[in-house]
Amino acid sequence: METLSLFFTALLFGGMCLYSFGFAPFVFNALPSELAGQLIRRAFPYFFVFVFGASTISAILVFFRDPYAAAVLGVVALVTVPARQILMPAINNATDQGKKQHFKLLHGLSVIVTLMQIAASAYVLARFV
Repeated sequence: METLSLFFTALLFGGMCLYSFGFAPFVFNALPSELAGQLIRRAFPYFFVFVFGASTISAILVFFRDPYAAAVLGVVALVTVPARQILMPAINNATDQGKKQHFKLLHGLSVIVTLMQIAASAYVLARFV
């Protein structure tokens, strides 16, 4: 069980880092801006499902070994729901309506949330040592 919880937590951390620091920047460098935005918009819902699923599974698997780590991962999962259901549509609406300042504010909030989730998963990984 401990190995599986470590695996899923590492998958969460690595997947979030790959998407945030690899895939998204690559898409914006490789494609025209409008096309890149459309691709990222279509990919983000899957990213949030991945984060929710991996953090939930990790929380369940680590619960008996480290209840505090499970709580941290549970918060990661819970924060993902409003990020996907409220924040992401608001970002899309701001983009569609050409509200650049509003987009920047919401996107900045999204970045902060994601970085905090990455930091939380890194913290849980460090607790395995």
